[in-house]
Amino acid sequence: MAHVIVVGAGIGGVPCAYELRKKLGKAHRVTLIGSSPYFEFTPSNPWIAVGWRQCKDTRVAMNQPLASKGIEWHEDEVTQIDATSRTLRLRGGLELAYDYLVIATGPRLAFDEVPGLGPGGFTQSICTHAHALKAWEEYEKFIADPGPIVIGAAGGASCFGPAYEFAMILDADLRRRKIRDRVPMTFVTSEPYIGHMGLGGVGDSKGLMESELRQRHIKWLVNAKIAGVSAGEMTVTEVDADGKPKATHVLPFRYSMVIPAFKGVDAVATVPELCNPRGFVLIDSQQRSKKYPEIFAAGVCVAIPPVEPTPVPTGAPKTGYMIESMVSAICENIAAEIAGKPATAQATWNAICLADFGDEGAAFVALPQIPPRNLTWARTGKWVHLAKIAFEKYFLHKVRKGSVTPIYERYVLKLLGITSLRK
Repeated sequence: MAHVIVVGAGIGGVPCAYELRKKLGKAHRVTLIGSSPYFEFTPSNPWIAVGWRQCKDTRVAMNQPLASKGIEWHEDEVTQIDATSRTLRLRGGLELAYDYLVIATGPRLAFDEVPGLGPGGFTQSICTHAHALKAWEEYEKFIADPGPIVIGAAGGASCFGPAYEFAMILDADLRRRKIRDRVPMTFVTSEPYIGHMGLGGVGDSKGLMESELRQRHIKWLVNAKIAGVSAGEMTVTEVDADGKPKATHVLPFRYSMVIPAFKGVDAVATVPELCNPRGFVLIDSQQRSKKYPEIFAAGVCVAIPPVEPTPVPTGAPKTGYMIESMVSAICENIAAEIAGKPATAQATWNAICLADFGDEGAAFVALPQIPPRNLTWARTGKWVHLAKIAFEKYFLHKVRKGSVTPIYERYVLKLLGITSLRK
């Protein structure tokens, strides 16, 4: 009997555990480890941060769904991975041995790389449910006494979509409250231009996103490096095309949300020869560690080089469809190896994004994610806003039922009128 452990109960880890259980059958043991009792639908966090959703509406308690599928569940945190002995240790003291390990932890949020950044400092975050809830609490205070807002993404960030979404959603919410005229807004980003999104742009995303920001009276700074944040004030260095300082801006704010750079979580980053210097797992074309072939990785924790050099560092995003594709490849490869067959499945690294703007939205498709591409697709409209709401409900329903893949293939691609992005 083989024992497969999946670390991380998010958009990558939960589908992976379900799919492994389905592929491997009852003859093998599948264990999922998560630091929270819930699966959290992270794409809903911008809505939580403006009070449009409550946490209970966008999460699923995992104990019962996992038990019904025969998946062993540990609500705990992995503190150490011994890749040589194939064991890992949990914070509660339990030690588990594995035959195969799937790392789907997501990132460590590197707020510490910018003085004053993050919920422990002077800006908010929407990276987790807890952060989004605190962002909502601070936003409630802001509504009573509005003023300038600064939204952005720090140097090294690789997840720009939520920053754009939150800026637009705030604009929509403030207009509904009839106080938008009292709130100057600035979007600060490490991207070389608006709409780059860590992807080198998608079609005319530059013109599309600039138009959206202009229409909503949101000013912006690109090639921007946040030097530090203090109470009500953000210092930003704008650089030129060579990365040399061009101008320094001191931006006042009464409310701010900034997406930080990501790093690998400590338990993963400290495993010898597993990761790159930022703590992301180095993998081959089968999603396996280049050092430890029994370790696989999917999602944000995977090392992907930037699409292109930029004056301020930007990372490549890992979107939902890409994560789903990674998970499917991993499950096929583990099942093959257990059956004594070669692991040949490869993920299709394509980007699909449904970005909600509060009252409308934008959909982007990049095939493959890294240019040049076979397909580039971008559309806007109210239908994207409605589609994302429907997708949230559909995804949570599938998690509760214990079957979530291939959800993008069945839902999002069909919605966009694209037959398939698989090879």
